[in-house]
Amino acid sequence: MSDERSWDARYAESERVWSGEPNVVLVREVDGLTPGTALDLGCGEGADAVWLATQGWTVTAADISGVAIGKAREHAEAAGVKVDFQRHDLARTFPEGSFDLVSAQFLYSYGDFPREHVLRLAAAAVTPGGVLLIEGHQDHGPYAHDGDGHPPVRFASPDEVIEELQLEPGGWAVLTNAVHDRIQTGPDGEPAHRTDSTIKLRRRTVNSGGD
Repeated sequence: MSDERSWDARYAESERVWSGEPNVVLVREVDGLTPGTALDLGCGEGADAVWLATQGWTVTAADISGVAIGKAREHAEAAGVKVDFQRHDLARTFPEGSFDLVSAQFLYSYGDFPREHVLRLAAAAVTPGGVLLIEGHQDHGPYAHDGDGHPPVRFASPDEVIEELQLEPGGWAVLTNAVHDRIQTGPDGEPAHRTDSTIKLRRRTVNSGGD
């Protein structure tokens, strides 16, 4: 089964796969940024994109699943905001343009998803002075799927992710590089500990010389 069909099937399993609330780290790390243009990669059912739009951002949001995009558009309509939702298999196509904020929240997929390449494209899409925000897992946690026919996903450390971005020397300021714990509700409804990571980078403007 293709990645597109796999994700469509997952999003069709229930009315809502995710909570409908924006990622906590996104809310925390975006606080204080001046709203501009934003790109949400792997937007799913649209909670992050809709929240950004309610905060005054002009948002483009991409996902591989047409089922997810349909739900995201309904979410945006219900919230009374406009979001440019685009269907992309990021392994093959990427949204056009440059953005003041590029957010990749738990951007993983099945099979041989080229996450490192996609994150490099994400970095290239950040405007000078803009921010790249990457949230990732450090463990498989309560949502690990056994026997689903897919190989286990590799969870790179923040330092590994930054190295794999292949950023131009001196061109970026590291604002956040952290591993942190959080509580997540597992499939059985019980709370479980997870370990995640946050990377927040600002692209320096020409001759800025500082953070």
